This record gives sequence, C-alpha cells and structure tokens, in this order.
Amino acid sequence: MTARSFPADLFAGRRFWVVGLGKNGLPAARALTAMGALVAVWDDNANARAAADLPLRDPTEPGFPFDALILSPGIPHRLPTAHPAAESARLAGAPILCDVELLFQAVRLAGSRARFVGITGTNGKSTTTALLAHILAGAGIPAVAGANLGPAALSLPLLPDNGVYVLEMSSYMLERLATVRFDAAVMLNLSNDHIDRHGDMAGYAMAKRSIFDRQEPGDLAVVGIDDEGARAMAAWLDTRPASVTRVSGLEAAPFPPGLALPGSHNMQNANAAIAMARFLGVPDTAIAQGLNTYPGLPHRQQRIVAVDGITFVNDSKATNADATERALVCYDRIVWIAGGMAKEGGIEPLAACFPRIARAFLIGRDAPILAATLHAHGVAFQSVDTLEAAVPAAFAAAKADRAPVVLLSPACASWDQFTGYDQRGDRFAELARGLA
Repeated sequence: MTARSFPADLFAGRRFWVVGLGKNGLPAARALTAMGALVAVWDDNANARAAADLPLRDPTEPGFPFDALILSPGIPHRLPTAHPAAESARLAGAPILCDVELLFQAVRLAGSRARFVGITGTNGKSTTTALLAHILAGAGIPAVAGANLGPAALSLPLLPDNGVYVLEMSSYMLERLATVRFDAAVMLNLSNDHIDRHGDMAGYAMAKRSIFDRQEPGDLAVVGIDDEGARAMAAWLDTRPASVTRVSGLEAAPFPPGLALPGSHNMQNANAAIAMARFLGVPDTAIAQGLNTYPGLPHRQQRIVAVDGITFVNDSKATNADATERALVCYDRIVWIAGGMAKEGGIEPLAACFPRIARAFLIGRDAPILAATLHAHGVAFQSVDTLEAAVPAAFAAAKADRAPVVLLSPACASWDQFTGYDQRGDRFAELARGLA
C-alpha cells in the first residue's frame, strides 16, 4: 500500500487543546504536533498527564486561546454534565471536534482525494468496518480502518488519491464533526443505547443520522431496515441527495459469508459491506473472496477453545440486549454468562431467547436485576459475582446439562469490574483456555 506521512507544516499556526489522553486523545495530540500545530493537553488523571510529555492546560485557567477543542469521545460536552473544558470552549464560541474531523482536514489539506467511508449503528459497526477493509485490501485498494474501532484516526497514514479510509463512527464522534463528508456512509441499526449522553432516543437517532450530513449526489447512503428506527431513517434518506441502498439481515447476501460471520445480523453486515465495496469499485470476485476469508474480530462471537466437547465463545462486545440477542439466536442450547452494568430495559427484550438457555451464570454489579428477570421467566441461574467463578461453574453445568456451548455475551457494560469489554473478553478467554 502506498501511504506516506503528513507534511510537518500542515497545521502550522493552528492552536488546539486536546482533552482526554486515552486511545484517541494522545495519538491526536502527538499527530497534530507533528503536523506543526501548537498543542496543549489535559487529562483529569494525573498519571495520564505525566505520561503525555506535552504542554498542559488546566481547564480552570481563564480564557480559551485555541482554534478548537479536541475532546475525546468518552468525555461529555453536553449531557449528562459538560466537562469544564467543553464549557470553556462553548463560552468562547469555539468548535468542539473529534479526531476524525482533523484527519479529514489533514487529508484534504495535504492534497489527497482519498475517499472516506463512515460506518455506524448501535451494533455491528466494528465487524462491518473490519470486513470492508479486509475486502478492499484483498482487492489491492489502499485502505486503512480505524477511529472507534482503533487505531485512532490521527494515527492513520496519508493515503493516495485511490485510497479509502474506513472509519467506525460512534454517536459520540458523529456529534463532533464539522466538515467531514463521507463518500459512502452506513447506518446499520438503531436500538436503545447511550441515552445518558443524548438525552433520549430522538437525540441518539439524530446523532447517528449525522453520518449522512454533507453527502452529495453521487455519494452512497446505506441503511438497515430491520428495526423501526433504521426504517424511519431510510425514509428520511430518500429526501436527501445521496443514492440510498437498503440492507437487511433477512435477505441472503449475493455471496455466502464465511464461518466468522454467523447469524442474520452478520448477514446484514455482509450486505452493507457488499454495497459499499461495489460502490468503491471492487469486482464481485474479490468481494466473494473477502467474505470467505474474513477472520472475524476478537470479542464478537469469537470461538476460543473446545474442551471435552464444550465450545467457549467470547462475545464480550455485546454490551446491550440487542447485541446479545444476535448471539443467542445462533445457538440452540447454551450455558450463558451475563452481567455487569445493565443498560436501560435490562434483559427483558431477550425473553424469546430464554428457552435456548440451559442455565445462566450472572456476574457484576447488576446481577440482581438480571436475576429478577430470569426468575420471572423460569430460567435456571446462579449469581456468582465474578468471571473467575462463572467460567468453571458454566463448564460443569454445560457437561451436566448437555449444552455444547458456553457463551459470554453479557448484555451489560463492563466498567464495574473491568477497564472495558476487551479486558473482560480476554479474561474469559484466559480462563476458558485454562480449563484445557
């Protein structure tokens, strides 16, 4: 792939304040500095500040001597409570942006006409992002994937005119764009999530819808039609200038997805990737090859190990009921590990899948909430608090109950016990492999 570094004077004279020095913020600060910008940083964590080795700007300092605030996606700028840095920018009338906005500006300032693809949805966006990038790479098209999926947007290289940036976009990122135009954009599905940040479902839907902002005739808008919120967005897109393609998990893909793409939800992901790949000029033979060779992503129905005929599946990325449902329907009989910090509505939406569960093992802060739902529906369960207790207990139950699969698909966030879903999934995998 032909890629190069950004010019060292690209942002000369520009002033940015980068707040939040995690997986997005620190790479952004370093990249902007390397492009000639004057950058100050802040993180509420003293250790993160110390590790940054960049000029610090405390949010309590008066004034806003910057062109823009680059605020890490996880830090609120409005709801539930605006961070002091965001309030400072608002009072100064300065834009609050995410790193994807700066990547887009940098690519265009550097003279590259590389295309931008944006992928969002409550669930499935990581898989669709990785799948499309895999198809493009196999077809010999210079392509990189990143943003919410990782790596951070501003750590991606400068691509040539025929290159493609394939970017997973969270709702948090989408509400902090100013000039980005996606040549192809997809919104897969819409279900209850992140209400604390967006106020209500209408606010969440508006954030997701903004992925189609600034699209022009000749651009592509791909939208799912398997849920009411996405169908409403499809109707709105019909009034917009971009060409609209509807995708469903209930319609077979033109080419069969490989083993790493089980279930109807992955059929929707595959159909979305196919639509975008065709738009980007990939031949059908290369698309079919890419679907068949796609290796899958960690923590998304990832098969870890089989021990004594019991397969352990890591679906730790399923942090809400809708995502967990997509895993549960792929198996006829399972032992289920769930729990953590429950989302609004808990696991009641999964009731239709409960007959597939031989036994459940509940972990984390909100295990009592999940337990009440399972008890009401007559599902056998045990509250065991930790993964360390759940995995061996689930193994024993799977053998006793003749369930061939132990599935970690928590339907809950992980922050009560882990730094993220990835750490939770890695620990599950470690424990499962230990049983062998």
